[in-house]
Amino acid sequence: MTQSPRIVFMGSPDFAVPTLEALAARYSVVGAVTQPDRPAGRGGTLKPPAVKSAALRFGIPVIQPEKLRLPEAMAQLQAWAPDLIVVAAFGQILRPAVLDLPRFGCINVHGSLLPRGRGAAPIQAAILAGDKETGITIMKMDPGVDTGPILSQRSIPISPNETGGSLFAKMAPLGAELLLETLPRYISGELVPQPQPEEGATYAPMLKKGDGMLDFTQPAAALERRVRAMNPWPGACFEWNGAPLKVLRASVSGEKSPGAGTRLTVQGRPAVVTGEGILVLEEVQPAGKKSMPGKAFLAGARNWSITNDIE
Repeated sequence: MTQSPRIVFMGSPDFAVPTLEALAARYSVVGAVTQPDRPAGRGGTLKPPAVKSAALRFGIPVIQPEKLRLPEAMAQLQAWAPDLIVVAAFGQILRPAVLDLPRFGCINVHGSLLPRGRGAAPIQAAILAGDKETGITIMKMDPGVDTGPILSQRSIPISPNETGGSLFAKMAPLGAELLLETLPRYISGELVPQPQPEEGATYAPMLKKGDGMLDFTQPAAALERRVRAMNPWPGACFEWNGAPLKVLRASVSGEKSPGAGTRLTVQGRPAVVTGEGILVLEEVQPAGKKSMPGKAFLAGARNWSITNDIE
């Protein structure tokens, strides 16, 4: 490789930042494309995506189109004349006009071991499914949703207490590391993309606020995984006393009790009967209050339990 390729980076959240930083330290990143600033917090103040802040620190020009297909966005992409586009958690579908623009195509840093976990929320989906491992895939993008051929993969174990947030924090630097190892071999032609197998393909759709709602007709083990997967966003919760009660940590009791949704206590901690087993609420956050251990919540929660404590 006699000359550093001109790279345009596309990404938005914290997950994408280590990849951008690694690229900027090694290659010529001529532009960054990210989502528009969005209102955040109670005041609704506009907050820039994490990638925008990182790009500006490196002096990289940034555009924030609502849609990449807008003429002004396409004009800027063409003006940057990229040899390669690198994508990490961008949040928009790339059309053929973009995919075909760089001579080396578009490379995606994806948070799963494809073909498992295609889609926008693969990290949370792996926890929800009870997978023992997940990983990073570097792939060449095609018009499908994460269906392009694979360049490289690296796995990472999922610990029993893993949350969506903790797994994000481990996988973001792993993605940057694997990309830097992969790019020179891909650009030189040594590494040829290999088609994904169709067997084992799953889809991980974008999370919605309602995905955090706990349905106590489901087994306690599945609900405990949901609590971890939805932490920090959108957060797991259920309605109690007319307001959402967030569940930040939970455990499973093997006790079998009738009546899914019945509130009770287990060794002095709040718990709820599920479709199979009991979900013990180890840490909760009542509406308008700070998070607290389940036992502390129980001390001030009137009429929580309608049954005797289970030792």
